[in-house]
Amino acid sequence: MMETNKTVVKEFMLLAFADLHQFQNLLFVIFLLTYITCVMGNVTIIVLVRTEPSLHTTMYFFISVFSILEIMFVSVTVPRLLSNLIAANNIISFNGCFTQMYIFDSLGVTECYLLLVMVFDRHLAINNPLHYPAIMTHDLCIELSVLPWIMGFAFILIPTIITARLDFCGPNMIDHFFCDFAPLQNLACSDPFISIICTSTSAILITIFTLIIIIGFYVNIIITVSKIKSEEGKQKAFSTCTSHLIVTSLYYGAGIIVYVKPKGSHYDKYLAIMYTAFTPMINPFIYTFRNRDVKNAFRNSINRLIKQGSL
Repeated sequence: MMETNKTVVKEFMLLAFADLHQFQNLLFVIFLLTYITCVMGNVTIIVLVRTEPSLHTTMYFFISVFSILEIMFVSVTVPRLLSNLIAANNIISFNGCFTQMYIFDSLGVTECYLLLVMVFDRHLAINNPLHYPAIMTHDLCIELSVLPWIMGFAFILIPTIITARLDFCGPNMIDHFFCDFAPLQNLACSDPFISIICTSTSAILITIFTLIIIIGFYVNIIITVSKIKSEEGKQKAFSTCTSHLIVTSLYYGAGIIVYVKPKGSHYDKYLAIMYTAFTPMINPFIYTFRNRDVKNAFRNSINRLIKQGSL
C-alpha cells in the first residue's frame, strides 16, 4: 500500500502576541517606529558610504553591505507583524510560511558569515597593514561580500526542504510572529526528529563555528594591538573593531539561545524581537556614535545640505 502524504494544512495562523491583546495598538506603534528607524538608519549609512569620499574604504563598503542585509532581514518579518497587530491579518499560506522561513533564516546565516568577513578584514588590516592594500583588492572585496549570501541561502535549503516534507495535519496555529523551524516542528504530525537534528547541526556548524573563528580573530587582534607602544595607536586600532564587536555580541547572544536549542518555547518569540527588530534598529547608531569617520561624514553631509539650501 502506497504511503500518502498526510499534510492537510493549507495555511497557518500566526498567533504573534495575541496573549497581549490589550496592548496590540501600543505594540503596533512600537514596532512601526522600530521598523522606520531601522530602515532610515541603515539607508543613511548606505548613502553616506556611497557619497562621502572619506568612507570609500573596504571597511565601510562591508558596513554598507551589512546595512543592506539588515534592511532585508527586518523587512521579512516586521511588516507582516504590523499587519497582524493592526488588521488581525494573521493567516499565512503553507508555501508563504516556508518561503518566509527560508528567506529569514538564509539572511540570518548570511549575517553570520558577513560578520566573519568584516572581522577578517579588520584582522588583516591590523596584522598586515603594509600588505593590506595589495591583499584586499577590489575583486577580493566583491567576492567576500557576495560569498556570505551564497553560503547563507545554500546552507538553509536542505533543512527547509526536510521540514517542509513533514506531515502537517493540524493544528495550524504557530505561537510566534513569523514562521521558523522550531514552531513548525512543534506542529508536525510526523516525527520531526530528522528535521530537528538537521536544524541543530546546521545551527552548530554555522553559529558556533563562525563565532569561534570570530573570537579567534579578535584574540589575535588584541595580542597584536597590545604590542603597540603608543596609547594613541592602541586606541585607534581598537576603535575600528569596537562597533563590530558590540553588533556581533548582540546578534550571536540571542541567536545561539534560540537556534542551538531549536525545539522552541513560548518565550522564544519574545527573545526573537531582539535580533529581528531591535538589534537591526540600533546597529546604525552603534556604527555612527562609536565611529569618528562616520560622524564626520554625517556632519559634512549636513553642512553641504545647509549650504545648498542657503544658495
